[in-house]
Amino acid sequence: MSTTFRRLWLIALAALWGTVVPAQAQSFLDGRFDPAIPTLSEAVGHAPGTRITSPDETYAYLRALAAAAPDRTRLVQYATSWEGRPLYYLMLSAPENIARLDAIRADLANIAAGRASNGAALPVTWLTYGVHGNEISSTDAALMTAYHLLAAQGDARADKILGETIVVIDPMQNPDGRARFVNNFLASTGIEPAADRQAAEHDEPWPSGRVNHYLFDLNRDWFTLSQPETRGKVAAIRSWNPVVVVDLHEMGGDESYFFSPAAQPFSPNLTQAQIRAYELIGRANAAAFDALGEPYFTREVYDLFYPGYGDTWNAHQGAIGSTYEQASARGLVFARRDGTELTYADGVRNHFVTSLATAATVAENPQRFLSDFAHYRAANANGAAGRGTYLIDLAERRWNAEGLGRRLAAQGITVLRRAGPVSACGKSYPKGYLAVPQAQPAARLVRALLDRDTPLPPDFLAEQERRRSQDLPHELYDVTAWSVGLMSGLDVTLCNAAASGEALTADTPIAPVVEGAGTFAVAVPWEDSGQARLVALALREGIEARVTDKAFVKDGRSFQRGTVVFPAGSNTPEQMARLGELAREVGAHTVALDSGWVEEGPNLGSESFVRLTLPRIALAWDDGVSQLSAGAMRYVLERRLGLPVVPIRTARLARADLSDYDVLLVPEGEPSAVLGEGGMRTIREFVRKGGVLVAVGDSLETFSAGDNPLLAVKREAALGRDPGEADKDKDAALAEAAEIASDAEYREAIKDQKALPDTLPGALLNVVAERDNFLSAGYDDGAVVLASGTQIFTPLDRADGINVLRFAAPADLVASGYVWDENRRQLAYKPYLMAQRQGRGLVIGFAHDPSTRAYLDGLDLAIANAVLVAPSRVR
Repeated sequence: MSTTFRRLWLIALAALWGTVVPAQAQSFLDGRFDPAIPTLSEAVGHAPGTRITSPDETYAYLRALAAAAPDRTRLVQYATSWEGRPLYYLMLSAPENIARLDAIRADLANIAAGRASNGAALPVTWLTYGVHGNEISSTDAALMTAYHLLAAQGDARADKILGETIVVIDPMQNPDGRARFVNNFLASTGIEPAADRQAAEHDEPWPSGRVNHYLFDLNRDWFTLSQPETRGKVAAIRSWNPVVVVDLHEMGGDESYFFSPAAQPFSPNLTQAQIRAYELIGRANAAAFDALGEPYFTREVYDLFYPGYGDTWNAHQGAIGSTYEQASARGLVFARRDGTELTYADGVRNHFVTSLATAATVAENPQRFLSDFAHYRAANANGAAGRGTYLIDLAERRWNAEGLGRRLAAQGITVLRRAGPVSACGKSYPKGYLAVPQAQPAARLVRALLDRDTPLPPDFLAEQERRRSQDLPHELYDVTAWSVGLMSGLDVTLCNAAASGEALTADTPIAPVVEGAGTFAVAVPWEDSGQARLVALALREGIEARVTDKAFVKDGRSFQRGTVVFPAGSNTPEQMARLGELAREVGAHTVALDSGWVEEGPNLGSESFVRLTLPRIALAWDDGVSQLSAGAMRYVLERRLGLPVVPIRTARLARADLSDYDVLLVPEGEPSAVLGEGGMRTIREFVRKGGVLVAVGDSLETFSAGDNPLLAVKREAALGRDPGEADKDKDAALAEAAEIASDAEYREAIKDQKALPDTLPGALLNVVAERDNFLSAGYDDGAVVLASGTQIFTPLDRADGINVLRFAAPADLVASGYVWDENRRQLAYKPYLMAQRQGRGLVIGFAHDPSTRAYLDGLDLAIANAVLVAPSRVR
C-alpha cells in the first residue's frame, strides 16, 4: 500500500465515525455518548476497524463494559474451548429489566414449555458472532453494538431496544480459531497493510482460523454437539429461549452483504408465521442499508434446509434464526476484482448496522415476536407437528442409542427411557427403548432429526434437474440427509401411539450392562462405540486382550465376530478389577466367562483369536489433506474411542521414520503433490514392512495411481463418458466431421467427455458387508454411510483384495436424502470400504469419510476395525 493510499484509507476510516461524533465516542452512528462507558480505544488501545481485535482484547473490553454499566449488563461465561479460552455472552437491557432477570427467564421457560405466560417475559434477541474464527469483522461489530447500546444518550432507538427487549451478544463463538487467525495475520504484516489478495496476510496457512482446535466447522455441529463450544452455546440459548437468533458471518471479499429472507430450499418444518417474520426483519435491514447506499442481496445461496446450521437449528426451536454474511477483507484492506477496495472497518460497520436494525425490529414488535414464539411452542406441544412417538430400540447399538438420547435431551427434547423387556406398537423390545414423543414444544426439531427423510420441495427439485439438463450446477448448499437414527446405526420406529418411561437428562450417566458369571475371562461384545472405547482404554492401561474374527457360542449365548476377550490368566487381579472400573465409567457391556469351552466357534486358543495391542497411530496433517477430514478423524479416534493420535506434517513424510507406528491415516484430500516421490516411497516402505495404511475419500487416488498402485482401484468417470476420450487424436489438425441434428445432440456434444459424476450434495446410503473379513465385524446386516462429492471407485478384483463394504443395489441404495438418478445407478455395487495386502502390510480405503462431522457414530466400529484391530491382524 502506498503512503498516499494509506493516508486516504485512514481518512476514510475517520469518515466512518461521522463529523459530529465527539472525539471520545466510537460508534458508527452520530449522536451523544456517555463518557463513563469506555471506548475500545480506551480499553485496549485501538479504534474499531483499525485493528483486528484479539480474543484477549475482546475479553478485556467485555469486562470493561460490564464493569461500567453493572445495572444494564450481565457478563456470563458459558463454555471453555479445547485450548482453555472462555466463551462469554453479554446481556444488555434497561436497569428495571436486569433487576428482574430471574422472573423474565422463568416466564420465558413457561412459554417455551408451551404454557401460558404470566406477563413477566420480554423477547430476547440473541446476536452471535464469529463462529468461524477467520470471519473477523463480526466480533468487532459485536463490541460496537454493545458499546452503542450502553453509551448512546438521547437515542430513542437504543432506549427502546433496552426497554422493550433483552439483547444477548455472543461476540466470539470460536476463540481458538480467531486466535489462530490473528496470530497468523500479525506474523505476516509489515509497516502497513497490503490490499493484494496474494499477500501472506490474506493467505492463511493450514489449518485456517475458520475451524476450532479439532478443526471442526462449528456451524455444522448444532445437533451433533461434539464440541464444547457448541454444547455450551446450545445450553445458553436454551436457558433464555430467544425469539430471534442471528449468526453473523463473512463470505468472499468480492461479494456484498447477505441477510434473510434465505434462499430455497426451506425446511418443511418452518411455519408461515416464521416466514413472514423473516420478511419483516429483512425489510428493516434493507432500509438501513438503503440509507447507507450499501448493496446487499437476499434469497440467494444461503438456504434454511439443513438443521445443523445456527440459523436453521434455532428456527426449528421456534426462533427466527438467520445468517448474515458480510464480504470479508480477511485483513485490514482487500483489493476486489472490480477495482474497489474493501476495508475491515466496512465489514465492522455493516454488521453493526444489521445488528442494531434487527434488535430494533424486535423492540418495535415485542408482542408479535413473543406471541409467535409462544404459539409455535404451544401448538407443537398440542400435536401440530404430529402425535406419534419415535421408539429407539436399546437392543441395537445400545451405547450409541443412549448417547443419542442424551444429545436430544441436551437440545430441549423430551426423551423417555423404558427398561425391557417391553412391547409397544406390536413390536418386542427385549432391552427396552427410548421414546421421543412428537407432541412436544420442540416437535419440529424432533421431526427434522428423527424422520427418516426430510423431503426437498418438488418445485426446487424440478428446477435443479432443469439446471443439470442445461449443464448448470445445482443449488444445494449442503447435505440432503441427516436422520440421526440412521447415522448412529439405530432401529428407530415411528409408533402412532403414546409411550411411557422415565425422563432422560443430558447428564444422566450411561449405565453399564454386566452379564454372566465366572472368573476365567471377560468378553466385550463388538456391538457399539462404547465397546470399542472400553477396549481402547483397557489397552492403554496394559490390560491383555484377544480378538476373534469368527463368531462363537458360549453357554447358549452368541458372541459376534469382533468380540474382544480379556483372559484373567493373562492379567493380574488388579488389572481385571480395573477393567471392571473402566466398563462402569464408559457404560459398556461386559460378559463374565467361567471357562474357555465354547459350544460353537473358535476357542480362545484358536488362530481365529489374535492378541490385540494398542496401535501407534500417525495421521497425515497439513497441506494436501482436508482440515475438516483430518480434524474429524482425530476427534473420533481420540475423544470418542480414546486412541491417541500423532499428527505428522505431510511434507515431513518424505523424510519421516514411520517404524514406530502401526497405522498411517491419510484423510480426504489431494496429498500427492505434497508427498512427492519421497513421501510415497516412505509410505510404500511402511506398508511393505507390515504397516497399515488407511486412506480416505479423494486421497485414494494418490494410492491407486501409477503402474504399481498400493490399491488396485480406479476412480470412475461419469456414466457414458470415456475417461480417455479427450486424449485421442490430440495432435490432429482437423476434427472428424459430425452432424448435430437436435438440441439433445448439441447438449451431448458439448459435455465434458472426461467429466466426473455430478457432485452428490450428500445422502445416506446403504452398504452391504462381506462377512468373511474382520474389517466388517459389527456390520453383518450392513450399515448406513454418508456419500457426497464425485468419487466413485471400481471394485477390487478378487485376486487383488476385498470389497469389505459395498454399496447396495440401485433399488435399495438410498436410505435417506436425494441422489441424482445416474449417481444412484453408478454407485450401486461399488466399494465403500476396501482392503488390499501389500508385502507384510495392508492398505485400507474408505471411498467416503466415515468420520465426517463426527455425526456418523454408527460407523465407529468400521474405523476401530481399520485402526485398532487391523494392526494385530496384519501382524
